[in-house]
Amino acid sequence: MKISIEVNGKAQSLEVEGRTLLVEVLREHLGLTGTHVGCDTSQCGCCTVLVDGQGVKSCTMLAGQADGCRITTIEGLGGQSLHPVQVAFTECHALQCGFCTPGMIMSVTSLLAKHPNPTDEQIIEGLAGNLCRCTGYANIIAAVRQAASAMAGSAA
Repeated sequence: MKISIEVNGKAQSLEVEGRTLLVEVLREHLGLTGTHVGCDTSQCGCCTVLVDGQGVKSCTMLAGQADGCRITTIEGLGGQSLHPVQVAFTECHALQCGFCTPGMIMSVTSLLAKHPNPTDEQIIEGLAGNLCRCTGYANIIAAVRQAASAMAGSAA
């Protein structure tokens, strides 16, 4: 099947099998390996990307379902500079081993689009689909708060 998607601002036309997952297209066809594969069952969130601005686990989304969509991966999040969420993760030491980080960052970006000034409950709920095996949650939550503050300050 032929699909047309926009990935990180660039139009892509690809021929894929009907069973091809979006994560496979990103990693294997387009070479965007920042999107990780952790569990293949959407339990860990390492594969989270933005599809039309919404956080989606790309290991359970067929590439055909993304046809006509705008996809943002960790590589395209900040454009030419780091996105405020990426900066906050670095400054708050929320990176740990780094395996879950791209998916966490994409989930946080989606969360902050919905809730620019999230409560602790909204942060915890927004990250519920992402697992950090290093248990860096305290630093991750601090990074969410810092990013929300930075994004609110840049919007003013």
